[in-house]
Amino acid sequence: MDIVTGVGVLDKAAAILRAVAERPLSLQSMQVATDLPRATAHRLAVALEAHGLLRRDDDGRFDLGPELAALGRVASERFPLAGLALPALEALRDDTGESAQLFVREGTHRRCVLSLQSPHALRWIVPEGVLFPLELGSAGRVLTGESGPAGWVQSVEEREPGVTSVSAPVIGAAGEILAAVSVSGPIDRLTREPGEQYGARVVQAATQVASVL
Repeated sequence: MDIVTGVGVLDKAAAILRAVAERPLSLQSMQVATDLPRATAHRLAVALEAHGLLRRDDDGRFDLGPELAALGRVASERFPLAGLALPALEALRDDTGESAQLFVREGTHRRCVLSLQSPHALRWIVPEGVLFPLELGSAGRVLTGESGPAGWVQSVEEREPGVTSVSAPVIGAAGEILAAVSVSGPIDRLTREPGEQYGARVVQAATQVASVL
């Protein structure tokens, strides 16, 4: 578990939700992904299912539940960043042909609040809501204040083999970093220098997002 608040049961339940956010999991896979004892993983997963935060799919695997969708709609209404950023990220995805994401910082992690998939069959998929560590990947480094001379930061295979990305900060009126806009995809297309191809376009998209906030 990456985040430890001192409230053990909440940390464990959150670890389960984050793991299932990446893909539906059997109990055994969930135990491996969270490093929880089998009995603990089962007890918490069943409790989360009772609250509608998890559900079982047709294969009996645990998946995200309908209550999360309801809570997500409320959260989107109260925190409209993703909706405001959508036009700029749609244009970015269409112009580059690659997957585009919007991340915000949560403590020592970054959360994907908007993810648009590339039309290519071979693509890098980032689930909306997923939580990644700040220290790995261009978006995390942008959110910690790192900036290249052209306003973008790139990463190559920092978090996943074969995946590269380039990100730029969304800067608020007071100069604070509100979010990070990213383009990511396979090295075969983006090469090991994704910033050379898409850095300027990502910076442009981040500026467009900032302009509507």
